[in-house]
Amino acid sequence: MKKYYIILFFFSFSFMTFAKKVKFAVDMTDQIVNTTGVHIAGDFQTIAGFAGGDWVSNSTLLSQELNNPNIYSIVVDLPAFAKYEYKFINGDQFYETEFVPIESRVGYNFNDNRWLYVDSLSNDTTFVGAIRFSQNTPIGMNLIRFKVNLSNEIVASNGIHLEGNFQGWNTISTRMYSFQDQVYEYIAYQDTFITDCTYKFINGNTMNDEEIIPSACSVFGNRSVIYDKDTVLATVCFSACENCINTSNLSELKSISSSTIYPNPFETSALLVFNDSELEHQIQIYNSAGICVRTYSSIKTESVSIEKGNLDSGIYFISINSSAKNTHTQKLSIQ
Repeated sequence: MKKYYIILFFFSFSFMTFAKKVKFAVDMTDQIVNTTGVHIAGDFQTIAGFAGGDWVSNSTLLSQELNNPNIYSIVVDLPAFAKYEYKFINGDQFYETEFVPIESRVGYNFNDNRWLYVDSLSNDTTFVGAIRFSQNTPIGMNLIRFKVNLSNEIVASNGIHLEGNFQGWNTISTRMYSFQDQVYEYIAYQDTFITDCTYKFINGNTMNDEEIIPSACSVFGNRSVIYDKDTVLATVCFSACENCINTSNLSELKSISSSTIYPNPFETSALLVFNDSELEHQIQIYNSAGICVRTYSSIKTESVSIEKGNLDSGIYFISINSSAKNTHTQKLSIQ
């Protein structure tokens, strides 16, 4: 009997040692709230103490807030330094689950859940704001999703961080999370009247760990982007202007997802030829600041003409996505 109580005490102590308060909230403005209430389901329900297991649609009821009756929320204790996935439900059945926009989804392997990384044990509550049901952000805000590839680096034991003007240039407060392939991500929200973001990635959590950004994509030593809507930035390699190329897999990349651009540089137009057997491609052209300036969707031919048009002379990067979900990047120079 003594052993049972000792084990129980140790489990309780261990859980509380690593526990962090997390607030989930949804804004139901413009929604007709179901009479069964607003719920949340996710992969955290078991560890947070709710009955029935994870992804149960009717076990975790959100409470209507007194100061704003459109907002429903709940505060739970969850272990820190972990990623959690979830969805809000207008009711208590899974067919009443929200549709999560692409910009907010996990996104890998067709995963359409929302996600949150709990990155500290500080004595406060992790809270990203009251997200509008089936939308990306709280009211009056835009989403910006950052992505950096660390496949060419030795990842620091204290994690990958992001700093910028949106969070006070704090090197330790914004930790990024990797779903796969050493690509680390973070979702931030800014007021809609703020249309620019200056930032830098950190392999660690000190100023000495900051990336050194090439001049071609540097604005006074930092990365910079201008946007006026929910935006997912192109993946870039740490301390580089474009995504990483894994030289060990170069032959494989050439065989399944490569392309050719000629002439390059060009003055008026260039031809992009797909050197694979995929039936369909989509390409996005980014300038040196990481801003998408042009998109070509549903290309079902073996090549496409890239016109200079209204693009300024300079360096650009073309992100090429195939129907088989293969992605690679090409550098483009306009004279």
